[in-house]
Order: sequence, then C-alpha cells, then structure tokens
Amino acid sequence: MSVITETLTTAPAQPSSPEPVRRGRPVTSTAALIGTKVLGALFVIWAAASITFLIQSLLPGDRATLLLNQQTGQVQERSAEELAPINEQFGFDEPLITQYVTFLGGLLRGDLGISYTLYQPVTTVIGDQIVPTLVLTFTALAVAWALAIVLLLLTARRTPWVSRLFSGLESAAAALPQYWLGIILLVVFSLWLGLFPVVSGSGTAGLVLPALTLGIPLAGFLAQVMRAEFERTLDEPFVLTARARGMSDGGVRLRHVLRHSLLPGLSLTGWAVGAQFSAAVIAENVFARPGLGRVLVTAVNGRDLPVVCGVVMLVALVYVITNLIVDTAYILVDPRLKEAA
Repeated sequence: MSVITETLTTAPAQPSSPEPVRRGRPVTSTAALIGTKVLGALFVIWAAASITFLIQSLLPGDRATLLLNQQTGQVQERSAEELAPINEQFGFDEPLITQYVTFLGGLLRGDLGISYTLYQPVTTVIGDQIVPTLVLTFTALAVAWALAIVLLLLTARRTPWVSRLFSGLESAAAALPQYWLGIILLVVFSLWLGLFPVVSGSGTAGLVLPALTLGIPLAGFLAQVMRAEFERTLDEPFVLTARARGMSDGGVRLRHVLRHSLLPGLSLTGWAVGAQFSAAVIAENVFARPGLGRVLVTAVNGRDLPVVCGVVMLVALVYVITNLIVDTAYILVDPRLKEAA
C-alpha cells in the first residue's frame, strides 16, 4: 500500500481590509446639554400653564357671575350692567385668544396676575403659603427614602419568610390610599393616644403625621422598585470579593450593594416630588395644615384662574428642577453614565 503524502501549501494570507474605526457618539458640549434641558423645562411649564388656562376658561358657567356672587354672598342671576365692571376689570369680555396672549405676556414678564377672589398678586398668595408645602413635601420624601433604605438593608435576601413578609408589606404600603391612611393616623395617634396635635398647624410636632401619610406609601413603592436590584447585586463578583476579604454583611450591604440599587429609586424621585406636591392637598386638608394645597382647592372651587395657574406652574417648575438634580445624581452614583450623557 502506497502512502500518498500530500504537501499542503498555504497561500499567503491576504491583507485584511482595515476594520472601520468605531466611533462613539460625539460628546455633546455641556452648554448644549444645559440648553436642551432648559428648553425642555420651558416647554413643560408652558404646556402646564396653557392646559390649565384652557380648562379653567372653558368650564361651564360665567366667571364674572361667580365672582360677584362670592363677593356678595348671594347666589343669583346677574344682569349685564352688574357684570360689566368685573368683565372689564379682569378682561372677561375679550376674546379667548386675546385673554390667552395677555396671560402669556404676563408670564414672560414674571407677572402671574391678580387673584380674582383675594385681590392680591398671585406671587404674594403663593409666597405666603409655599414654605409649609415645601417643608412637608421634602420631609415626606426624606421619610420615604429612610424607610425604604432601612427595609432593604434589614430584610433583603434574609431568611425566605422574612423576605416574603416584608416584600408583601411593601406592596401593601404602596397601595395604601393616602387620604385613608391620614385619617387612620389622625384617629390613632391624635385622638386616641394624644401624641400629636389634631390640628397640625405649622409646628414640628404637627409635621410628623402628615409626613408619614405621604411618606409611607412612597417608601413601599421605592423599596419595591429597589429590592430586585438590591438582591441581584448581592450575587455580583465584587460583593463576593468583599466578603472574602472579611467585610461584614452589614458593611457589604451598606457600602457596596446599596449604592448600586439606588438607581431605580433615583429615577422615580423626580416623579415622586411632583406626586408629593399633589398629595400635599390631601394631607393639608386632613390635618388642617397651611400650605398651597388648601389654596389650590379654594382657587379651583372659586374659578380663580391666576392662582390655579400659578400653583400649577410652580409644581411644574419643582418637577423640572428635581429631574435635573436626579440626572446629576445618576452620574454621581454611577460615573459610567457620563459616557451616555
């Protein structure tokens, strides 16, 4: 049997065509990023003001008649002669588009107008009540974050029954109606136990129950959102490395795992501030607190368009500013996100 040997020759490798250089997205300048965010903020404020103006202006009923009835305390039909001074004073006799242009012109000048019912500048009306609402909103936000973080650190990935129990409690807290929760807290801790005042006022003791009313449901929601990321991060290699170096379980959770699980919660903070502002209407009415919530309810009932628009624009402004802060916090928590900016 003859052995056939074949000589395998390999052709010289052809020079491969150079691979195209992959270039990342051009780095947008800081000024352009800021400009884009500012334009987006202005659009949100304009849209909020315009929608509020149209809704209030197109509601059924004559605004001049309503204002005159409020002034006199009598509900009755009014003649054209009686309504003429009010229509002229507030421009109700102008076409709607003219009223809208006048309204936008005032906003550009920083003039929110005069309250129809209080006969004061809207900036004065809002300025007198904004501090209690801001204090309540951000105190409730701090309470929610504190409760959510403590729940995660103490209960995530513990024994199965502990994790299931507190995960269920978080779901129940997130689903609690704030109005109902506020009444329960008021009855138990103010009427039965006498630990807190029934009428909250503006004192520190009166801030506790309203802040819990707003903070507990939000804490349940934040903990739910961050729990899955927290438990996933516990299995990451850098966590195992930290444990192998002798770091305690509490240190690993606090110094390494918590930081990576904050991002889902931070993404909701901008929404949460706007939601807390809205929910402040409930808390301020349940606990008889001063603030923009009660002003807004009174203004809506009285068709006080300048005050309603002023409060809505303030909420939109707070929402926009908070989202800008959240974008910055994202980068501080995870510097890798700078490349995506």
